[in-house]
Amino acid sequence: MTHLAKSRSGGLARLLRDGPHALRTRRPRATPHSPGGIDARTDDAADRERGSAVVEFLGGAVVLLVPLVYLVLTLAQLQAGTFAAQAAARDAGRLVATADPEQAGDLAASAVTLAFADHGLQVDGAAALAVACETTCEPGERVHVSVDVDVPLPYVPGGGITVPVHAETWTTIDPFRDRP
Repeated sequence: MTHLAKSRSGGLARLLRDGPHALRTRRPRATPHSPGGIDARTDDAADRERGSAVVEFLGGAVVLLVPLVYLVLTLAQLQAGTFAAQAAARDAGRLVATADPEQAGDLAASAVTLAFADHGLQVDGAAALAVACETTCEPGERVHVSVDVDVPLPYVPGGGITVPVHAETWTTIDPFRDRP
């Protein structure tokens, strides 16, 4: 036992104190002039590989992150278009229900354009809006308002790829609209 205790690096005492990995010693690195050309070639290959994990990580990160960022931007654009369509239909329905009948159509189209502009999208409100009354569009009647737009995907040249977005609402024309 004394032989183990007096061996290189403290032997048994070090083994008991630090665990089995403590006795492993690092082999001296071979130089080009050292005997044992195999070890020298192995160490040279290890030197050539040094830092390659960082390069591989960065390459993998770019390959994974670029599509992920584009997916997030696309979903944000579609969500903005959906929120804008819902807000436009709701606001246009309120204007049709409460505004003067001669101005209601123009005001509703302006409300649609403004709702989409608030979400960063350019839309022709008159083309996107459709208003239909149940029967005669008299006070107390129900009105169906729908908004249909094509939301372009971000960073696609020429806006070639679009996703259709639809929103609709029903509202009742104010029964006291004509009264002063």
